[in-house]
Amino acid sequence: MVTVKDYQSPVTPTWCPGCGNFGIHQAVKMALAELGLEPHQVMLVSGIGQSSKLPDYTHANGFMTLHGRAIPCATGVKLVRPDLKVIVHSGDGDGYGEGMGHMVHAARRNIGIVHIAHNNQIYGLTKGQYSPTSAQGTRSSTSPEGAIDRPVNPLLIALAAGATFVARAFSKNSRELADIIKAAVQHRGYALIDVLQPCVTFNRVNTYEWYGERVYPVSQEPDYNPSDLNWAMRTAQIWGDRIPVGILYQTEDVPAYEEQVPALKAGPVGLRPIRPISADKAQALKAAYL
Repeated sequence: MVTVKDYQSPVTPTWCPGCGNFGIHQAVKMALAELGLEPHQVMLVSGIGQSSKLPDYTHANGFMTLHGRAIPCATGVKLVRPDLKVIVHSGDGDGYGEGMGHMVHAARRNIGIVHIAHNNQIYGLTKGQYSPTSAQGTRSSTSPEGAIDRPVNPLLIALAAGATFVARAFSKNSRELADIIKAAVQHRGYALIDVLQPCVTFNRVNTYEWYGERVYPVSQEPDYNPSDLNWAMRTAQIWGDRIPVGILYQTEDVPAYEEQVPALKAGPVGLRPIRPISADKAQALKAAYL
């Protein structure tokens, strides 16, 4: 029987005490254990940022790549080993700034990966610059008079790009987040979970208390219908005094990208035996590529 302890890494997290990443980390371990997945059946992929340290703190397969480039790497892993559960961890800067283009294309392709975005509305690793999700007017070291940019709405962008699973969660509520992660891992295709995650050091506005007064289960909406794309797009724009959390949209009617790749019908490429080649062929390959 798999337990949370099976995912315990000997590496001690360096996140600030009270960081919202702790709640996400706990929820991920809970979800994977409750799904009965062994660590070798999971691949965690990340880019750069405080959020992207998570694979190092988790006993499972892990790959940490360049800033904003986690989704292309995760796509490659999924195509080589579609039998693995591939989970991307990014921050709002990493995933919605540098990596936004990759997110859009992962959504439209419906590649079978789970994308957990740790959204603290600030660049925490590099000491608090405003990010793509920072509110207009945010004062930071790079915007001392207030950010001019309007924030992106990642849920709306994902839905418009064709994402088949879109959810939002609050990192303090690890139990609810774990249930959403479980649903996302079992989903057929690309799944985005935008996690509202307080940064206790650099974001003094969007605190635990601030979110606690605003978040509510989206299932409480009288017309809750996560199979209705238009409803989800309207609901994704609710932000302010009330912030809905939960699964906003899900459809299983779209095949995952990897299900449609002819070369994968014979099984995972990464598990096939390597065929030996002749010395002449090896020499020709060296001449062509080295």
